[in-house]
Amino acid sequence: MAISAKLVKELREKTGAGMMDCKKALDATNGDLEAAFDWLREKGIAKAAKKADRIAAEGLAAFAIDGDKAALVEVNSETDFVAKNEEFKELVNMIAKAVAEAQVNTVEETLKLVVDGQDLDTIIKEKTGKIGEKLSLRRVVAMSKSEGETFGAYSHMGGTVAALVKVANADDEKARDVAMHVAASAPQYISEDEIPEDVRERELNVLKTQALEENAKAAKPKPENILHKIVEGRLKKNFKEVCLNDQAFIKNPDQTVAQYLGNGKVEMMARFKVGEGIEKKEENFAAEVAAQMKA
Repeated sequence: MAISAKLVKELREKTGAGMMDCKKALDATNGDLEAAFDWLREKGIAKAAKKADRIAAEGLAAFAIDGDKAALVEVNSETDFVAKNEEFKELVNMIAKAVAEAQVNTVEETLKLVVDGQDLDTIIKEKTGKIGEKLSLRRVVAMSKSEGETFGAYSHMGGTVAALVKVANADDEKARDVAMHVAASAPQYISEDEIPEDVRERELNVLKTQALEENAKAAKPKPENILHKIVEGRLKKNFKEVCLNDQAFIKNPDQTVAQYLGNGKVEMMARFKVGEGIEKKEENFAAEVAAQMKA
């Protein structure tokens, strides 16, 4: 099948691999983006991508904490200039407070919430007209806590990244520190127990293929039982890098987050990086890809 420049661009952004390597991977996998990603990893050309590595749009992520309720939201704007506008900031904070109070967890539910006699959908549209730039609510998360639980929240670079956590058996300082760590390190799961089976299997298959290819090229190939241990070791290492409890704590890399918390336990976490996964328009990229493919 013909591989489009857009597909090459998407794989390139996801993996950081070169343009022609991305084209080869897509050719080898009949244009299947996920399979091409794994193909590049198997060849040692790309590493597992983190959400934080994707291209960003503009806007703000903000949290609100009101007693036993809290929320984290992301609202997008077209330019960084508007994201710094005080009126836009007030809008984002209003939405975060409304989500915390109502404890809704979808954009659709949030847009129906009424604040000062108007639903948020109308308020956002009116702000769009007033500010002169498209504004859109992208995602929300609400949390509630009970006795013995604490919220921790952290905002980085004026709302470019924001994190919210709920921790049991921990004080405010520790909860905030964990939120800071989540904002900085972007864990995908709290613990290894949360990793879905299909994710485990996919990662295992990639590492097995990688190890077999390395072994085939080695001067002294390793026996199967040793290869198995190597793969298991790499799998464990990869999972530790994406699980909050096992990550090296940002304020003291000599201990893990779990060790820092001691008897404390993270029960929920959310992290929003503004615009992650949203493509920005790049007018000349298609022409650049087409030219290089003809070379």
